[in-house]
Amino acid sequence: MTVLAPSRPVDLMLPPRPSRLVPTLTAIAVGAVVLAAAAGLPIRWTDLASLPAQLLHYGALMFESPNWEKLPRALFETWRSISMAWIGAILCVLVSIPLGMLAAGNVGPVWLRLPLRGLFAVIRAVPEVIIALLLLTITGLTPFTGALALGIAGIGTQGKWVYETIESQQEGASEAVRAAGGGTAEVTRWALWPAAAPALLSFALYRFEINIRTSAVLGLVGAGGIGSMLANYTNFREWDTVGMLLIVVVAATMLMDAVSGAIRRRIMRGPGVRRPDRGLGAGAAGEKGAKGGRDVAGIR
Repeated sequence: MTVLAPSRPVDLMLPPRPSRLVPTLTAIAVGAVVLAAAAGLPIRWTDLASLPAQLLHYGALMFESPNWEKLPRALFETWRSISMAWIGAILCVLVSIPLGMLAAGNVGPVWLRLPLRGLFAVIRAVPEVIIALLLLTITGLTPFTGALALGIAGIGTQGKWVYETIESQQEGASEAVRAAGGGTAEVTRWALWPAAAPALLSFALYRFEINIRTSAVLGLVGAGGIGSMLANYTNFREWDTVGMLLIVVVAATMLMDAVSGAIRRRIMRGPGVRRPDRGLGAGAAGEKGAKGGRDVAGIR
C-alpha cells in the first residue's frame, strides 16, 4: 500500500499594497486651497456667534405680521416670472435638441460634433446673471431680457443632456434601420428619436423648474418679475412686505415643481394599463364568464 505524502502548499503571490501617496497629496492640496481661499477673504469669524440671533430677529420682522396689501401685485409679478421661465425653457429646447442631436457621437460627424460640444461648455461656464447683464444693453430692462437669458443659459446644459441621452440608446433599433437601407437621418428619425423622446421631454420640464428658481434671481438685476419687486422692497427695508413676497415665491415654486414633477413622471412611466373588467360588478363579471364558458362549450 502506497502512502501519499502531503502536498506542500503553493506559495500565493499577494498583490502589492496600494500606495496612499496620491490620495494623501490630493487631500493636502485641496486643504491648502481651502485655507488660502479663507485666509484671502476679509472674514470676521467672531460674527458667526451672532448669526443665529440676527436670523431670528429678521425672521420675526418678515414673518411675524406679513404685509398682504401688496399680494395682488406680487401674484402678477410671480406670473411674469413663470412666463419668463416658460418662454426661456421653450427657446432652450427648440435650439438645444437639434444641436444636441448633432453633437451626439452616433449622429454628427466629428468636425461638427467637437465645436458644438465646445460651444455647450462655454455657455455652461457663463452664469445666467452675466448673460442677463450683457443683454440689458440690447433689450433693456424688460422681462424679455430675462427670458432670453434663461433660454441662452439653458442651451449649454440642455444640449449636453441631449447628446448624452442619444449616445446612451441601444443600438438594436439603429442597426435595424441601417439594415433596411436607412442613412443617418432615417436612423435619427425612426430609431433614436422615438427612444429618447420621453427622457428629452422630461429634461425639458426639469429645465422649466430650474428657470422658475433662476427667474427670481434675474429680477435682482432688473430683468423684471418677482425678483425685481423683492429687490426693491429689500432695499427700502420693508421687511413685512419682503416676508410676504418670500411666502409667495416659495408657494409658487413648490406648486410648479409639483405639477412639473407629476407631468415628468407620467411621461417617463407612460399611461397606466386599465383592466377590461374594471368597473363591472360581480354579477356582470360572472355573467360574462358564464357566457364565455357556454360559447367555449358550444365550440367543442
